[in-house]
Amino acid sequence: MNDHSNSFSARPFSQVLVDVGAVNDPVLPMHELVGTFGERGFGALLLILGLLSAVIGVIPGTTTLLGIPILIIGVQLLFRRDELWLPGWILKRDIPRPAFAEAAAKVKSRLERVERFSRPRLGFMSGDLSEALIGLMCVIWAAVLMLPLIGFNLVPSLIVAAFGFGLMQKDGVVMLVGWVGSAGMATFTWIVWETVSRVLTATWEMIVRVF
Repeated sequence: MNDHSNSFSARPFSQVLVDVGAVNDPVLPMHELVGTFGERGFGALLLILGLLSAVIGVIPGTTTLLGIPILIIGVQLLFRRDELWLPGWILKRDIPRPAFAEAAAKVKSRLERVERFSRPRLGFMSGDLSEALIGLMCVIWAAVLMLPLIGFNLVPSLIVAAFGFGLMQKDGVVMLVGWVGSAGMATFTWIVWETVSRVLTATWEMIVRVF
């Protein structure tokens, strides 16, 4: 565990991100991130991985790399594991610290605005069942992030980040934002699927009639 973890609870999360990015080291090991966030690791890591995916997800392969730990964290939330665990091969992976610092700078002002109004509320949203369902949704969105779908990572990434922030702050309102986003994304996906299916079916029927 590094020095950042010792005072994490005393600093706003937005400032913790900036401080991690400001360390004079070109790489950011995953084990440093886990050590930094300590006991609030489930929510904090979902938040940071979701934000990273949203900001630097245009880099090929990034969403797949970030989706794997999101998937693992989601499974642990689903089965109500008390302590965060990540496999050694993930903890040994590195993130370019300049990219992390750039992402932190981009989201800092927005996070600060949310942090001013965020507080523990809607306690039932922090219950075991709610957190297990959030874990299930994170598993689903992680699977989507790992697919090679260019430009499709932004909304799922922000949903994961919202769930993470809500868990970290025990803020049920922010968790609800994640649920609303999930419902909206699922509805949009269903509409697109139905539209594409009908177009393909109509096209196939036309081809059959012609030949």
